[in-house]
Amino acid sequence: MIRVLLGDDHRIVREGLKQVMADAPEIQVCTEAVNGEEVLQQVARLGGPAGLDVVLLDIAMPGRDGLDVLQTLRKQWPALPVLMLSTYPESQYAVRSIRLGAAGYLNKSADPDDMIAAVRKVASGGRYVTPATAEALASAVGGSARGGPEALSHREHQVFRLLTMGHSVSEIGAQLQLAPNTVSTYRARILEKTGTKNDVELALYAERLARPGPSGPAV
Repeated sequence: MIRVLLGDDHRIVREGLKQVMADAPEIQVCTEAVNGEEVLQQVARLGGPAGLDVVLLDIAMPGRDGLDVLQTLRKQWPALPVLMLSTYPESQYAVRSIRLGAAGYLNKSADPDDMIAAVRKVASGGRYVTPATAEALASAVGGSARGGPEALSHREHQVFRLLTMGHSVSEIGAQLQLAPNTVSTYRARILEKTGTKNDVELALYAERLARPGPSGPAV
């Protein structure tokens, strides 16, 4: 039996994922969480890998985002595989997720059979890498991503994501518990590293990154 924790703040997504997993009799969704802190609490309650085999973790959650939670899970429960879920393309988050210790990166629009295959793969100790993720990793290794989102620090990337979602500096500061001046400093660094001049150009930059890449089964 593969015991799974679903961490996503949208109930409709969790219900959809549970329906997908129900097609695999050996996979059991044993608990759910709606934010980062609850994910950590549920993992601790179940004793990490003693009570779980895989954590399915959304990147964009309220409070502590999925990448923050991933780092904590890797420190506290290094033997517990974490499969990152997102609506964002591999070019934006796959490399960052893998570098932070994720066992794989899965787009929420993936085929149900691929989702099941991903859970099975990481539960067995493997890594789940789609062609799009492999291309993003190759680009990062080759250095072509140095001027893109991979040039951003983790905190800069958090601010980048919230800026492109239309949040104001004060809203970002409240969500990340940062002073507005600090957020403004991060914003200036992000504009410099992405070669953009303002929030409109930054949003267009993020839109270009979001264009679909190659798809297909994992390797």
